Amino acid sequence: MMQYILLQAIFLPLLLSPVAYFLGKRSGPNAATWFTFGILAYCTAIMTLASVSGTYEEHYPWTQQFGEFGLVLDGLASPFAIIIYVISTVVALFSKPYMVAKFTAQYEEKMSAQKQVVGDGPTAMVESSSLKTYVNSQIGIYFALYLVMAMGMLGSVLATNLIEFYVFFEVMLIPGFFIIALWGYEAKRRVALLFFFWTHVGAVILLLGFLAIGLNAGSFNYADIHEHAIPHRILALAAVGIIVGLGVKMAAFVVHIWLPHTYRAAPTPLNALSSGAMLGVGAYGFFRLLIMLLPGEYGHFALFLNLWGVATMIYGGIMALVQDDIKKFFAYSSISQMGYILFGIGTASTLGLSGSEMLFVSHSLGKVILFLMVGAIILQVGTRSITKMGGLAGKMPITATCAMIGVLTIVGIPPTSGFMAEWTMFNGALQTAIQDGSTVRMVSFALGLIATVITMAYSLWMIKRVFFGKLPEHLEKTKEANWYVTGPMMVLAGFTIVIGIYPDIFFNKIIPFMKGLVGV
Repeated sequence: MMQYILLQAIFLPLLLSPVAYFLGKRSGPNAATWFTFGILAYCTAIMTLASVSGTYEEHYPWTQQFGEFGLVLDGLASPFAIIIYVISTVVALFSKPYMVAKFTAQYEEKMSAQKQVVGDGPTAMVESSSLKTYVNSQIGIYFALYLVMAMGMLGSVLATNLIEFYVFFEVMLIPGFFIIALWGYEAKRRVALLFFFWTHVGAVILLLGFLAIGLNAGSFNYADIHEHAIPHRILALAAVGIIVGLGVKMAAFVVHIWLPHTYRAAPTPLNALSSGAMLGVGAYGFFRLLIMLLPGEYGHFALFLNLWGVATMIYGGIMALVQDDIKKFFAYSSISQMGYILFGIGTASTLGLSGSEMLFVSHSLGKVILFLMVGAIILQVGTRSITKMGGLAGKMPITATCAMIGVLTIVGIPPTSGFMAEWTMFNGALQTAIQDGSTVRMVSFALGLIATVITMAYSLWMIKRVFFGKLPEHLEKTKEANWYVTGPMMVLAGFTIVIGIYPDIFFNKIIPFMKGLVGV
């Protein structure tokens, strides 16, 4: 079974997704949940073992038109791939209570709507279905889509071919569209279309850049692409296409419009998966597709990316400060955090790039903890309005403790992973500004530090309003969430502290790789 490790990690979730559907339909939520968890845990384990020995590659014949189908787990891909599957694995457990509650509420809404039409007598739905049957069928569909989405995210990270990357990049959008359209909130279908439109347009712009590179280089394989073989005008246009396409995926400032609406309408497990993993695929694309494949163009655009990152950091942080809906609050927080990663990508230094990739790790852990907190509050409290909360630390102590660790991770306070990530990234940014003697970069660095103050302000303000102060009367009977919710939170909270204390778990791979990329 230890052959074809990366092929297994990608295609087992896809091939077994119909099994998850039938298990859910016939045996219920427990069977589908633990089956999904088991698949992803197995794939995470074998992939982690493969990464220990260094760079691991697999290559398979594909088609002469596109090149080979390759998979690589190197110093760049390993942290992204491992974190994506760790998050996918733990969020699968959280999905069970949250989605069962969502399906139950949805079923009751349908029944209520039918009773208003036909009265209290028997209806077709009552005769043909029951709550249990409905929930079982829905949970099966959900976990089938969930596995396909996880597969698409991992495939994008492991790909060694531009067309291969694009295929996986598009695949991960489709399950997200259906999850929002089927089980979202409020104007769910309109928002699902908004999500699909923006992300698909971004992907198409990305594809145009890929075609410009591949057709001029004579190959779509990463290893065969060399800048000197491509006219400079084509390189510049391709770089712009890649930057815009990936900027949409990261929800960077100006092209972020889709994300707040999507996060507000999407079920919370999808929020956690999107913020903790899917947005990071956009960040990964900058490293692999721009910095590695087009280093000359990266040099031209680095300062722009740095400034774009600062604008995104500050805009997202300020917008988070004025939100009452806790989902929109974290939507803007995610936009701001993507700005940090973009800021680090624009530093053009080993430490800046290393810190930026580590920021993906810390953001993913911290933000998923916080979205699980949101899910726990929705399940136990029944509201998303921050002004209607308060004093919940006494009623939900595990959730409050994990949420505080998540906030410390996002803010960058030791001993969490966020501290080492931000310290390394800002160190690299300052190093570049001093070496270049650039006033613009020094101003950008200073604004980046101001953004961290904004991050601290909105994060701690949220914690204060949700968990401290006077407990409203309507929350007197609130209880802690069940272990399907608190267990994943505690695992991720422990993980971020372990990485914060011993960051070389990832830095031993990341820093040598980035030094090979930029040499400074």
